[in-house]
Formats: sequence, C-alpha cells, structure tokens
Amino acid sequence: MILAATFLTAFAGAALVLLLPDRLARWIALAATLAGLGCAARAFATYDLAGAPFQNVSWFPWIPALGISFFTGADGISLAMLLLTGIIAVTGVLFSWNVTQRPRAFFAFYLVIIGGVYGVFQSLDIFLLFVFYEIVIIPKYFLIAGWGSTNREYGAMKLTMYSVAGSALVLIALLATYVVSGAQTFDLFALADPEAARFTPSFQAWAFPVMFLGFAVLAGVWPLHTWAPTGHVAAPTAVSMLLAGVVMKLGSYSALRVAMTLFPSGLDQWRLFFAVLAVAGIVLGALVALSQKDLKYVVGYSSIAHMGFVLLGLMALNPAGLSGAVLQMFSHGIIGGLLFAVVGRIVYDRTHTRDMTELGRLDLAKTLPFAAFAFTVASVASMGLPGFSGFIAELTILIGAWTAFPALLVPAAIGAIITATFTVRALQKSFFPPDRPREPTEQLPPVTFPERLGTCILIGTTLVVGLFPMVLLRPILRSFESPLMHQLFREVSR
Repeated sequence: MILAATFLTAFAGAALVLLLPDRLARWIALAATLAGLGCAARAFATYDLAGAPFQNVSWFPWIPALGISFFTGADGISLAMLLLTGIIAVTGVLFSWNVTQRPRAFFAFYLVIIGGVYGVFQSLDIFLLFVFYEIVIIPKYFLIAGWGSTNREYGAMKLTMYSVAGSALVLIALLATYVVSGAQTFDLFALADPEAARFTPSFQAWAFPVMFLGFAVLAGVWPLHTWAPTGHVAAPTAVSMLLAGVVMKLGSYSALRVAMTLFPSGLDQWRLFFAVLAVAGIVLGALVALSQKDLKYVVGYSSIAHMGFVLLGLMALNPAGLSGAVLQMFSHGIIGGLLFAVVGRIVYDRTHTRDMTELGRLDLAKTLPFAAFAFTVASVASMGLPGFSGFIAELTILIGAWTAFPALLVPAAIGAIITATFTVRALQKSFFPPDRPREPTEQLPPVTFPERLGTCILIGTTLVVGLFPMVLLRPILRSFESPLMHQLFREVSR
C-alpha cells in the first residue's frame, strides 16, 4: 500500500486544509506533499532490479459487475514519474508560500491535482487510470481562473476544453476496447495478453490513433498544443510548474502505458505519422519561442519543443528511444518547473512584467542576482549541457531516432539548435543585456528562504540525474522486460 499512500496523503491533505484555519493551509500542504514524496522515494529506493518488473502491486475489486478493480503497481517507468510528481509537488508548495488569497481553497485544489496525478502513474486498471486522469481536469480550471494572471479565464477555459476533448477521445476508445475485447475487464494485463489476440489489426488501425491523440493532447503534441502556452502564462506559479512538470507527462505516460501497449499493430501503422508530428513540434515550437517577447511565453513554447523529443523517443520504439523518452519526461519536468518558478514567482511577482526588454532595463543581475543565477543554470540545463539531465535524455532519444527514423534526425537536430538560440536570447535580453543601465535601479524585495530552497532542490535534482543517469535508467530499462513491453516490441518488429 506504499503506492496508494501517495495519493491518499494528497487527498487527506486537501480535506484537512479545508477544515483548519487559513494560517495552517500551507503547512498542511507542505506536510502532505512531503509525505507523498517520502512514499514515492521509498518505493523507488526499495525497487528490486532482480525482481518482477511491476512491484508493490495491490488489487481489490471495485465494480465486479463491469470487471473494474482497484489495481495498482509500479515499474521503473511509473516510479520515475511518481518521484517526479513528489519533487514538483513539494517545490510547488514552497513557491506558493506567499499565497494569501483564499489559501485553503488554493491548496485544496492543488492537492487534489497531486492526488490525481499520483493515481494515474500507478493504475493498472485502465478505467481506474481514466478516473484519476479526469480528477486532474476541474481543479486546474479553478486554480487558473481564480489565482492566475494574464487572460486567466481565457487560459483556464481553453485548457479545460482541450482536456475535455482529449478525454472524450480516450473514453470512446476505452469503451470500444472493453466491448470488442469481450473480456469484461479493464485489467491492462488481461487486455494486452498476446495469447488472447483480442484486437484485430483493422480495429487497432482506428482505435490506436483515437486513444493516442486523446492522451497526446495533454502532452502538447503539435498541432493540438495551443492550450499549453496560454495555460502556462495564465496560471499561477505552482500551477505552471504542475502543468509543465507533471500534467503534460500524464498524456505521454498514458499514451505509452495504455495506447501503445494495447494496440501495437495500430502503433506500427501510425509510427511515422506521429514521428513527423513530433519533429514538427520540436522545430515549430522552438521557432515560435524564438519570436516571443514575453519571457513566460518563451518558456511555454519551449515546453512544446521538449515534449516533441518525448514523442519522438516513444515513436522510435527501441530501448534507447523509449528510455530516453521517459528520462526526458523526468528531466523536462524538473527543468521546466524550475524555469516557470524563476520567471513566475521570483521575477514576475517582484517586477510585475515579463517583457524581456523591460526586464533588461531593471538590471536583474544586480537587483535579483539569485534569480539571474537560477535562470542561467536552468537555461543551460534546458539547452542540454553535459552534466545536466537534459543532455543524457535528448542524446539517448536521438540515438534511438537514428536507428528508427534517420531522415528525421536532421530536423530534430535543427530544432535543438534553435532551442539553444532562443534560450540564450531570452537569458541575455532579460538578465544580461548589452546596454545595462548605468543609473541605480529600484531595489526589489529579496528572494525568500522557501524560494531559495525550492530552487536548490530542482537544480540539485537535474544535476544528480545528469551526473548519475543510471539511477533512473536501470529501473526504466528493467521495465522493458515486462510482458507488456515484450508484446509491444515483438509486434512492431514483425
């Protein structure tokens, strides 16, 4: 039950926040997220590489008449995502320490999202996974509409509409899967059993793209990505961190865990199409980021480019590509969360502007030296500098892509070059402009201890994974030996 404790502590924390005074809300949220991180870290630390790929498995009947059960467990892929969720959840609370407007409601919605995310990353019953997936949607709307900034109602509604549309596609494919299988179960292992051969290639040919696209909407796949920049910009800092850090990963993780596993023949028919979409997202996301004047929009569109690498790794469908995709999910979650924390909380809440030219006039390297340091580190990590997690993640993806789609490697590499270009441009214009003001600028409020602590946690995480990637890669690679992944590799290699 160590896995269930992750979402149970989040939901219990949300209930407790609503029952106790405002002054305790942030402390309860911090305690709940620390408990969830502790449970995820323990599950990760005790994962036996010599044991079964899926461990800490729990099964209880839920709706037996429909074959729905409370079925959870974690392999190396799930554990990496659970650990990511815990880290982002804790640091998100630290960067929300200043929330004074209805803090109980804010942290209650926040913890409900965290609980839903934890649930998705451990569900092995696809109906249960869908329930947790849906739990995440509504709180996002209220957090952005109630505590957001630029065009918050528009950003919240657009994000919600895209999420609901994606969920509708998933539900259609889910119901079709249940009926066509004839198994009267939502058990992922039973439905994906190769001996049963439940789904014909013709069925998979339409069911796979419907389900995959439904999940991929939340992952920011091009051209269904436009909710992401507006949602990121409108959201308060902690929610931007959640969206980039873990919510976008719900889409890519679910696409891998459910759509690709259930419909390997359909995947084989659509691989090249989605690989092209991935490269389009990498290049076009980077180009649009290059043209932005708003620093938060730059970070928002950079997330589209980085998630394009995740999709490319998934479509490579070899150990290098898949392991790189999972590592990139983790890496981008940490680095993206750090970028949004610096831009949204440390910089914007003090300067009240995100215009890069205006920020350059404030001489932030002197007035907010910690912000300049943190953004510089996050920038070089985002560009994939060796020593940070982004380097090994994108390198592994490109190795996998070279084997599967050598012709797509060139545009993907061009996208990486453009990414470095817009990142350096944003860093220079905002923090180190060539025409730095000579006159003393207005003093800004100092960076607080919670902000420094959250920044150090995120920087430390990307450095540890960058320097010691096998800490994550060993359990991830062990996951490929599960029956689910064996079936996937076997079908596509035919």
